[in-house]
Amino acid sequence: MSAGRIGCMTTPAQGSRIPEGALYACDNSKFGSDGKGRYWPGAEAWFAWLSRTIERYGPDRCLWAPAPDQPFDAAGTLTESLPWLARIRELGVPAAFAAQDGCDQPGLLPWDSFDVIFLAGSTEWKLGAVAERLAREAKARGKGVHMGRVNSRSRLGIAEWFGCDSADGTYLAYGPDKNLPKLLKWLDELDGNPSLLGGAPPFGSHGAAPSATRLLEPCRRPSPHPGSHAPAVPPAGRARARPR
Repeated sequence: MSAGRIGCMTTPAQGSRIPEGALYACDNSKFGSDGKGRYWPGAEAWFAWLSRTIERYGPDRCLWAPAPDQPFDAAGTLTESLPWLARIRELGVPAAFAAQDGCDQPGLLPWDSFDVIFLAGSTEWKLGAVAERLAREAKARGKGVHMGRVNSRSRLGIAEWFGCDSADGTYLAYGPDKNLPKLLKWLDELDGNPSLLGGAPPFGSHGAAPSATRLLEPCRRPSPHPGSHAPAVPPAGRARARPR
């Protein structure tokens, strides 16, 4: 984490400390580890937690925070997210918008209101042609791109190909000693591949060494609250992806 290749994904359900100097992102638990949003605390409690977290760890280390969404429901996500995107920006961090199945329909992506597009939705959708097109459009507009639920080398490669800046998943959480060397090897392999999209990432690398893709890991102690995501990493030096 100190090298900036792996960051922390934190959520309202975790209640644990982000390591000193680590980059972090603040997810909202609307999907959660159970895929049903069981750990979502409600909008006001979520925003209070987000405000406290950013105040404690600083906005300069925060990669982004997604507005509340409705998993797999593009129209519902737009309705739920719109009131919060500006408020997230007012905290001094990039506001992320969760792209869901069907969000490519006219009027369902408020491009001017967010800074990072979070490729959420179903597995089929987020790995498909529409998500790829939206990721490339986001990069062309100067936005960041994040992919959620990335738990394999092949999926991390797809995120990289889409031009994602970061990705997250739970691969590392279920065997850190064994899986960390594998994750770092994946990143080394991606670092050695030519990138489809060049240029600096839309949000800063905060002094981290150049890296193809940044992974965000769950920042939590073992606890009875599994409501967090695993690895996520932001790209440094070029457009890349993070696991959700």
